[in-house]
Amino acid sequence: MQPRPDHGEESYQGSGRLNGKKVLITGGDSGIGRAVAIAYAREGADVAINYLPDEEEDAREVVELIKKAGRNVAAIPGDIRDETFCQTLVNQAVDALGGLDILVNNAGRQQFCESIDDLTTEAFDATFKTNVYATFWITKAALRHLSSGSVIINTTSVQAYEPSDILLDYAQTKAAIAVFTKSLAKQLAPKGIRVNAVAPGPYWTVLQCCGGQPQEKIEKFGAQSPLGRPGQPAEIAPLYVTLAAPENSYTSGQVWCSDGGTGTL
Repeated sequence: MQPRPDHGEESYQGSGRLNGKKVLITGGDSGIGRAVAIAYAREGADVAINYLPDEEEDAREVVELIKKAGRNVAAIPGDIRDETFCQTLVNQAVDALGGLDILVNNAGRQQFCESIDDLTTEAFDATFKTNVYATFWITKAALRHLSSGSVIINTTSVQAYEPSDILLDYAQTKAAIAVFTKSLAKQLAPKGIRVNAVAPGPYWTVLQCCGGQPQEKIEKFGAQSPLGRPGQPAEIAPLYVTLAAPENSYTSGQVWCSDGGTGTL
């Protein structure tokens, strides 16, 4: 992918905000998930990442970066469209890290389609299974291990509020995640578990270049934002750190937007 996204490999400096926390991040091999994994490790957290088996090379790079930060790491490949695997994923992460404090439901599927007539049931189902069902399955499995003070962060999108005509299924799933976040936050508040979501705008990730946008839009991707460029994953990772940090113990049920000044939310 050119230009190569900045995930904070060279720039992110931690300050111990997540010391000793144990984290599971889906989609942790690339894009925003990769940047969050790097940031969390440098903030003192032990990290388990999930990714598709085809992305083993990228995942290995993240593993080495986490190890370099002096933290424990678990790499758990598998397809989160499978409910049984989602349960296995959580159990393996807990076993490897010795517990779980923070869950980041970040993995996503985005494939543009210019007409509903061309959107197949198979593609529609794959997007919902990846983005919505997996978030539900993994969260449900993780709650057996989360206690008071734990945090769940879901990645939604500005597409939930300003949907593009070519991202019909993707936008629906991101709206579902935003509502899931708000509802679950109310349900888990008595248990002391916080739930928030992050809604990225035009961020430069592999999701865009692998079928997420047509080529003509990729060439000017992010130019419509007031800042005139796409965001880099390293620029949104600090928001995930802030939402996970214990000093933000009164923050729950919110969707936090980072869209280059567009003002979607």
